[in-house]
Amino acid sequence: MDAILPTVAEELLREIKRNYQETSQITDELLLGLKFIFGPTALYALDLVDQRSVSHVTSPSGRSTFQVVGSSGKMYTCFASCHYCSCPAFSFSVLRKNDNMLCKHILAIYLSQAMGLCQELTVTDKQMCDILFPKED
Repeated sequence: MDAILPTVAEELLREIKRNYQETSQITDELLLGLKFIFGPTALYALDLVDQRSVSHVTSPSGRSTFQVVGSSGKMYTCFASCHYCSCPAFSFSVLRKNDNMLCKHILAIYLSQAMGLCQELTVTDKQMCDILFPKED
């Protein structure tokens, strides 16, 4: 967890990681904690984790980012280190309205990492440039 989350959220994610490593499950108590802290976003993020939608993408130059396939099938580029996602919900709910701490894609990244379910992909530096600077349609 590179970016700063509220302490209670960071502690919850650490507890999920510990619990999942020991039992390969998330307890009902931890699920309730997720729902309490992140609201309905937690359920949507867990669905993305179940679908193995999160990929950590790295290149030989050392650059890295995350890609998350959203529920609509669209690919979003996310930077967990600064809590940024290219999805419209991030722009609206997190930045504009400030009624959510994270979008479901960024929360799915944290949960996938905690549960060891994040796919690791290595791409060329050219491919990474294409991911980081997509061409406008």
